[in-house]
Amino acid sequence: MDSQDSPLHKAVRLCLVGTRTEEATARAAEVMERLKDDDWEAALVLLEDLGDDCPQSPEFWGLLADAARLLWLQQEVGWYEWRRSEARNGALRAELCLLPAGEGGRKVPVLPGEVLRPMWDIGQRTPEGELSVSIAFLWLEGRTPLEPGGCAPVRLLPLASEHWRHLKPGDVIIMHEMRPPVGMARVIEVMPPVAAAP
Repeated sequence: MDSQDSPLHKAVRLCLVGTRTEEATARAAEVMERLKDDDWEAALVLLEDLGDDCPQSPEFWGLLADAARLLWLQQEVGWYEWRRSEARNGALRAELCLLPAGEGGRKVPVLPGEVLRPMWDIGQRTPEGELSVSIAFLWLEGRTPLEPGGCAPVRLLPLASEHWRHLKPGDVIIMHEMRPPVGMARVIEVMPPVAAAP
Protein backbone atom coordinates (compact mmCIF):
# COMPACT_ATOMS: atom_id res chain seq x y z
CA MET A 1 0.00 0.00 0.00
CA ASP A 2 2.60 2.57 -1.09
CA SER A 3 0.65 4.50 -3.73
CA GLN A 4 -0.47 8.10 -3.31
CA ASP A 5 -3.89 6.71 -4.22
CA SER A 6 -3.99 4.41 -1.19
CA PRO A 7 -7.02 4.76 1.09
CA LEU A 8 -4.86 6.30 3.84
CA HIS A 9 -3.38 8.97 1.55
CA LYS A 10 -6.88 9.78 0.29
CA ALA A 11 -8.17 9.97 3.88
CA VAL A 12 -5.44 12.47 4.83
CA ARG A 13 -6.31 14.67 1.85
CA LEU A 14 -10.03 14.40 2.59
CA CYS A 15 -9.45 15.25 6.25
CA LEU A 16 -7.54 18.39 5.32
CA VAL A 17 -10.32 19.53 2.98
CA GLY A 18 -12.86 19.36 5.80
CA THR A 19 -10.64 20.51 8.69
CA ARG A 20 -8.34 23.48 8.16
CA THR A 21 -6.82 24.08 11.59
CA GLU A 22 -3.16 24.22 12.58
CA GLU A 23 -3.62 21.17 14.78
CA ALA A 24 -5.28 19.13 12.03
CA THR A 25 -2.56 20.14 9.56
CA ALA A 26 0.17 19.15 12.04
CA ARG A 27 -1.51 15.83 12.76
CA ALA A 28 -1.96 15.15 9.04
CA ALA A 29 1.78 15.77 8.59
CA GLU A 30 2.42 13.21 11.34
CA VAL A 31 0.24 10.70 9.47
CA MET A 32 2.20 11.37 6.27
CA GLU A 33 5.47 10.70 8.17
CA ARG A 34 4.11 7.34 9.31
CA LEU A 35 3.08 6.52 5.75
CA LYS A 36 6.54 7.49 4.47
CA ASP A 37 8.00 5.06 7.06
CA ASP A 38 5.54 2.33 5.92
CA ASP A 39 3.95 2.29 9.38
CA TRP A 40 0.42 1.85 8.03
CA GLU A 41 -1.21 0.71 11.26
CA ALA A 42 0.13 3.72 13.18
CA ALA A 43 -1.13 6.01 10.40
CA LEU A 44 -4.54 4.35 10.61
CA VAL A 45 -4.69 4.90 14.39
CA LEU A 46 -3.66 8.56 14.01
CA LEU A 47 -6.36 9.12 11.40
CA GLU A 48 -8.95 7.47 13.66
CA ASP A 49 -7.89 9.82 16.49
CA LEU A 50 -8.23 12.78 14.15
CA GLY A 51 -11.70 11.55 13.19
CA ASP A 52 -12.61 11.32 16.88
CA ASP A 53 -11.55 14.93 17.49
CA CYS A 54 -13.04 16.49 14.35
CA PRO A 55 -16.23 15.02 12.84
CA GLN A 56 -15.41 13.44 9.49
CA SER A 57 -17.51 12.52 6.47
CA PRO A 58 -18.82 9.03 5.67
CA GLU A 59 -16.27 8.89 2.84
CA PHE A 60 -13.39 9.40 5.32
CA TRP A 61 -14.55 6.47 7.47
CA GLY A 62 -15.06 4.36 4.34
CA LEU A 63 -11.44 4.98 3.36
CA LEU A 64 -10.28 3.90 6.82
CA ALA A 65 -12.39 0.73 6.48
CA ASP A 66 -10.79 0.05 3.07
CA ALA A 67 -7.30 0.51 4.57
CA ALA A 68 -8.14 -1.82 7.46
CA ARG A 69 -9.29 -4.45 4.94
CA LEU A 70 -5.98 -4.19 3.09
CA LEU A 71 -4.16 -4.62 6.43
CA TRP A 72 -6.36 -7.61 7.42
CA LEU A 73 -7.65 -5.79 10.52
CA GLN A 74 -11.16 -7.24 10.57
CA GLN A 75 -12.25 -5.81 13.93
CA GLU A 76 -11.24 -2.33 12.79
CA VAL A 77 -13.12 -2.81 9.50
CA GLY A 78 -16.35 -3.31 11.47
CA TRP A 79 -15.63 -0.27 13.65
CA TYR A 80 -14.90 2.02 10.70
CA GLU A 81 -17.99 0.82 8.84
CA TRP A 82 -19.99 1.61 12.01
CA ARG A 83 -18.44 5.10 12.12
CA ARG A 84 -19.30 5.57 8.45
CA SER A 85 -22.95 4.82 9.28
CA GLU A 86 -22.82 7.24 12.23
CA ALA A 87 -21.46 9.99 9.98
CA ARG A 88 -24.14 9.30 7.37
CA ASN A 89 -27.15 8.96 9.71
CA GLY A 90 -26.26 10.53 13.05
CA ALA A 91 -26.02 8.58 16.31
CA LEU A 92 -26.20 8.77 20.08
CA ARG A 93 -23.73 7.87 22.80
CA ALA A 94 -25.15 6.62 26.07
CA GLU A 95 -24.18 4.96 29.34
CA LEU A 96 -26.01 1.62 29.35
CA CYS A 97 -26.66 -0.32 32.56
CA LEU A 98 -27.94 -3.86 32.06
CA LEU A 99 -30.25 -5.46 34.60
CA PRO A 100 -28.77 -8.47 36.40
CA ALA A 101 -29.80 -11.83 34.90
CA GLY A 102 -31.69 -12.66 38.13
CA GLU A 103 -33.88 -9.56 37.67
CA GLY A 104 -34.93 -10.41 34.12
CA GLY A 105 -31.87 -9.05 32.32
CA ARG A 106 -29.75 -10.66 29.65
CA LYS A 107 -28.17 -14.00 30.47
CA VAL A 108 -25.08 -13.34 28.33
CA PRO A 109 -22.78 -10.31 28.08
CA VAL A 110 -22.71 -7.80 25.25
CA LEU A 111 -19.41 -8.39 23.44
CA PRO A 112 -17.14 -5.75 21.91
CA GLY A 113 -17.52 -5.65 18.13
CA GLU A 114 -20.91 -7.39 18.30
CA VAL A 115 -23.75 -5.34 16.81
CA LEU A 116 -27.08 -5.78 18.59
CA ARG A 117 -30.44 -4.54 17.38
CA PRO A 118 -32.57 -4.03 20.51
CA MET A 119 -35.81 -2.12 20.88
CA TRP A 120 -35.90 1.07 22.93
CA ASP A 121 -38.56 2.88 24.91
CA ILE A 122 -37.72 6.47 24.02
CA GLY A 123 -40.88 7.94 25.50
CA GLN A 124 -43.20 7.53 22.53
CA ARG A 125 -46.74 6.13 22.64
CA THR A 126 -49.23 4.85 20.08
CA PRO A 127 -52.47 6.84 19.50
CA GLU A 128 -54.10 4.37 21.94
CA GLY A 129 -51.54 5.23 24.63
CA GLU A 130 -49.58 1.97 24.37
CA LEU A 131 -45.79 1.82 24.52
CA SER A 132 -44.22 2.36 21.08
CA VAL A 133 -40.65 1.10 20.86
CA SER A 134 -38.03 2.18 18.34
CA ILE A 135 -35.08 0.16 17.10
CA ALA A 136 -31.45 1.24 17.23
CA PHE A 137 -28.33 -0.78 16.54
CA LEU A 138 -26.01 -0.91 19.54
CA TRP A 139 -22.20 -0.95 19.58
CA LEU A 140 -20.32 -1.39 22.87
CA GLU A 141 -17.41 1.04 23.23
CA GLY A 142 -14.06 -0.34 24.34
CA ARG A 143 -12.81 -3.91 24.42
CA THR A 144 -14.32 -5.21 27.68
CA PRO A 145 -17.58 -7.24 27.55
CA LEU A 146 -20.60 -5.67 29.26
CA GLU A 147 -21.77 -8.28 31.74
CA PRO A 148 -25.38 -8.54 32.99
CA GLY A 149 -25.71 -6.09 35.90
CA GLY A 150 -22.85 -3.93 34.58
CA CYS A 151 -22.63 -0.49 32.96
CA ALA A 152 -20.62 0.76 29.97
CA PRO A 153 -20.69 3.42 27.26
CA VAL A 154 -22.44 2.42 24.04
CA ARG A 155 -23.21 3.96 20.67
CA LEU A 156 -26.72 3.80 19.22
CA LEU A 157 -27.56 4.02 15.53
CA PRO A 158 -31.35 4.53 15.18
CA LEU A 159 -33.13 2.72 12.37
CA ALA A 160 -35.61 5.62 12.03
CA SER A 161 -33.67 8.66 13.20
CA GLU A 162 -36.75 10.92 13.02
CA HIS A 163 -38.18 9.09 16.06
CA TRP A 164 -35.12 9.96 18.13
CA ARG A 165 -34.73 13.68 17.37
CA HIS A 166 -36.35 14.78 20.64
CA LEU A 167 -33.64 13.14 22.77
CA LYS A 168 -30.92 15.19 24.43
CA PRO A 169 -28.06 14.50 26.85
CA GLY A 170 -29.38 13.40 30.23
CA ASP A 171 -32.51 11.70 28.86
CA VAL A 172 -33.09 8.13 30.02
CA ILE A 173 -34.20 5.43 27.58
CA ILE A 174 -35.10 1.80 28.28
CA MET A 175 -33.65 -1.18 26.38
CA HIS A 176 -35.85 -4.16 25.48
CA GLU A 177 -34.94 -7.40 23.75
CA MET A 178 -38.37 -8.88 24.42
CA ARG A 179 -41.25 -7.36 26.36
CA PRO A 180 -39.63 -6.83 29.78
CA PRO A 181 -36.81 -4.26 29.91
CA VAL A 182 -33.23 -5.54 30.06
CA GLY A 183 -31.42 -2.26 30.65
CA MET A 184 -31.52 1.49 31.01
CA ALA A 185 -29.34 4.05 29.24
CA ARG A 186 -28.67 7.72 29.91
CA VAL A 187 -27.93 9.73 26.75
CA ILE A 188 -24.45 11.27 26.89
CA GLU A 189 -24.20 12.85 23.45
CA VAL A 190 -26.32 13.36 20.35
CA MET A 191 -24.21 13.27 17.18
CA PRO A 192 -25.82 14.73 14.04
CA PRO A 193 -24.95 13.43 10.57
CA VAL A 194 -21.77 14.82 9.02
CA ALA A 195 -22.04 16.39 5.59
CA ALA A 196 -19.93 14.86 2.85
CA ALA A 197 -16.78 16.76 1.93
CA PRO A 198 -17.10 19.12 -1.06
